[in-house]
Amino acid sequence: MTDGTDGRPIVHLSHVHHRYGRQAALTDLSLDILKNELVFVSGPSGAGKTTLLKLLYGAVRPTEGRVEVDGLQLEHLPARRLPLLRRRLGIVFQDFKLIPTRSVFDNVALALEACGHRREAIPRKVRQVLRTVGMDAHADTLPPLLSGGEQQRVAVARAVVGDPKVLLADEPTGNLDDDSARAVMELLRAMHIRGTTLVIATHDRALVGRLGGRSVHLVQGRLASAGAGPEGT
Repeated sequence: MTDGTDGRPIVHLSHVHHRYGRQAALTDLSLDILKNELVFVSGPSGAGKTTLLKLLYGAVRPTEGRVEVDGLQLEHLPARRLPLLRRRLGIVFQDFKLIPTRSVFDNVALALEACGHRREAIPRKVRQVLRTVGMDAHADTLPPLLSGGEQQRVAVARAVVGDPKVLLADEPTGNLDDDSARAVMELLRAMHIRGTTLVIATHDRALVGRLGGRSVHLVQGRLASAGAGPEGT
C-alpha cells in the first residue's frame, strides 16, 4: 500500500553484498521499499532473510553496496548515530531478546524511554499495547516464566509501542498458536493502516495471504523475485 506517499523509497538497497568470512549471505541485492508498503521476505533457510533485516537495523554492515533507511546511509553511519536509526524502527527478533530480569511491563516501557517519550505518558501506552496483544494480565511477570508464544507477543508489543516508521519482523508468528497468531496479524494490519512500513521475514503462508502486500523471494542470497502478492512464498 503506497497511497498518499511521494513514491520515493523509505528503504533502498543498491548492489548489496554481505559475506561472513568467505561465506556469501547476500549477493548483488538491489531492492526498493516504499513508504507504507507491506513487504514479505521469503525463501528457504540460509537464503539471507535474517541477514537482510540485520542490514536494515544496522547490526551488520554491507561488504559492498549501499543501504539506506529513511534517509540514513547505513554503510557509513557512525556507531554513535545508530540510536537515531533505531528510534525510527521497531524490531521483532526471532529469539525475542527480552530482558529476563525485567517485567513484561518494563521490557515494553524501556522501548519508549529509549525514544525519549514523556514518563507520565508511558504507562498508559504500555498498558494499551499489552491489551492489544493479550498480555496485560502478565504485565508484572518475568519473561522466563512465559511460554515461547507469550514471549513473542511481548516482543511484538515492544516493537510497535513507539509507532515506528518501519517495522522489521523475523518470523513474528513462528512460535504462536492460531489464536495468538491471529491477534498479532491484526496488530500488524493496524500498524500498516496507520502508515507504518512493514518488512516481514516469514515462512507463514497464512500471514502473507491474510495481510496481502508484496512478496520478495530470496534464494542463496540472491533476489529471485520481487513481485506483488503472496506468490513465491
